[in-house]
This record gives sequence, structure tokens and C-alpha cells, in this order.
Amino acid sequence: MEPVVLVHGGAGKISNDEVAKKLIEGVKTAAKVGYDILLKGGSVIDAVEVSVRYLEDDENFNAGKGSVLNLEGEVEMDASIMMGADLSAGAVTVVKDIKNPISLARLVMEKTTHILLAAEGAKKFAVSQGIEILPEGALITEKTKKALSEYLASEEDKGKQHELGTVGAVAVDSEGRLAAATSTGGRQGKLQGRSSDTCIIGSVSTTGHGETIAKYCLAHAILKSMEGGKTANMATNECIELMTKRLNNTAGAITLSSKGDVGIGFSTNRMSWCYRKGDKLHFGIDHDEHQIEKI
Repeated sequence: MEPVVLVHGGAGKISNDEVAKKLIEGVKTAAKVGYDILLKGGSVIDAVEVSVRYLEDDENFNAGKGSVLNLEGEVEMDASIMMGADLSAGAVTVVKDIKNPISLARLVMEKTTHILLAAEGAKKFAVSQGIEILPEGALITEKTKKALSEYLASEEDKGKQHELGTVGAVAVDSEGRLAAATSTGGRQGKLQGRSSDTCIIGSVSTTGHGETIAKYCLAHAILKSMEGGKTANMATNECIELMTKRLNNTAGAITLSSKGDVGIGFSTNRMSWCYRKGDKLHFGIDHDEHQIEKI
């Protein structure tokens, strides 16, 4: 079977075409670096971690260095990672001053008997594992400070305003082994200590309005729909549509089956995505858009 690495750069209100171009280039590179791991004999868990780390290091995405700020002007991040074969998983929530939360989530999976660590406990565990703790405020950028100021000055419904969402990756290797990873800076202007759907374990990578995704159990709904016989793409799109109709908030998701069946869906105006299969990159950001580029 042909391996696949599929990534997304977050669903949201992406109106600026220059921003859109940067997001597309980012997800294309993230898909390529993850796929390169598989070509070199690495595992699917290595592939999704590397893809998400790339997005965490790119300030254009709402994860790691590009994370949006809470009401106190701080970066608080969530991340999770999971293996399909044995359902091993790890997650962190409300973590500060960590360059790559996805790698910390993997350590929770591999080095503890727990699934989720939070806040100061997660930071203490990071120190025990030799992960560098960045200086306070090192992840805050001029761009995110400006965005928070504009958000606070806006008259829009703060519960509905939806900026760029979570990033994530899913991968399947030639033996049908699956892995998924997701990372986020959360919702802009969130209360201090808010925990998102990103730290809720699931082998689908979701993005969008976290509280709505969690209420609807979107990842679980997609998987159950696939178990019922729907293709990955049909299950992903139908469940997102039903969630949006039921709860009047938007989301996106990427999904893979053990046979490499690809699912991509979003109810926001845009979501950047890309997957590599063989020597081709498939990518897009708008609805009904599918571009192919040979490597």
C-alpha cells in the first residue's frame, strides 16, 4: 500500500490571500518532511510528530511560535499524539514556554503511564525529560500582540469570532499503521487556563471552534461513521456539516483510513491542507479546490 502523510494548517476566517499563500506553502513543506521520514524508514509516529513540529516552528500557524494569546497576553498551548495500532496516546494542555508541545505530548505517551498532563505539572515533567524551558514570553510575537489588541477592540461576538485554528497531521504507512498528531495555541482571547479539544485523544485531527468540537465529539463521530461503511471523505464532511448545523459553529478535520483513504472537510471559509502520496503533493485551501504538484 502507498503511504500517505496528510496535514492541515487550521480552519478559520482566512480572508487575506497573501496569508493563504503562506499557509499553503507551510502545509506543503510539512507534508513533505513527514513523508521523508517514512522514506527513510521512520515510523508513522515519527512522521506526524515531525510534520507538526514544522508547523509549530512556523509563525504563520496557530501553534508553537505562532500561538494566539489569552486574555492575560500569554501563550498557553495544547497538543496530543496517538498510535492507531495499540491506541497508545499522550497529550498536554495549558503548557507555557515549550517550543514544541507535540514532542512533549509524545514523551507523555512513551515515558509515563498517563495520557494527559497539564500546566505546571507538564512543565515539571518536561524539565525531567531534558526539554528546554524557554524564557517567559519567548513565544509571544508582535503579530499575536497586535491580533489580541484588535480582538479586544472588536464589537463582534467573542464566542463566535473564529481566527486561524489548530494544526495537525495524520499518516499511514505501507503496512496500514496509523498515527495522528494535533497542536494548538487555542482560541484568541480565551480565559487563562482554558483547555481545548486538542488534548482530547482521537485518531482524527480536528480544528476550529474547540468547545463545539468537544461537545459534538467530532473525531469520534467521524470514526463511527467510517465504521458504519462511509468513506473517510464522506464521513468527515457529513459529520462536520451535522455538527455545524446542530451547534452553529464551524470546524475542519482530516482523516485517513488504514487503507490510505483520505478525508478532508471544513465548514469555515478556508482550511489549508496537503497530503503526499507517492511522488505527488495534493493540496488546497478553498472549498472544491484540489491542486496536484509532482515532486
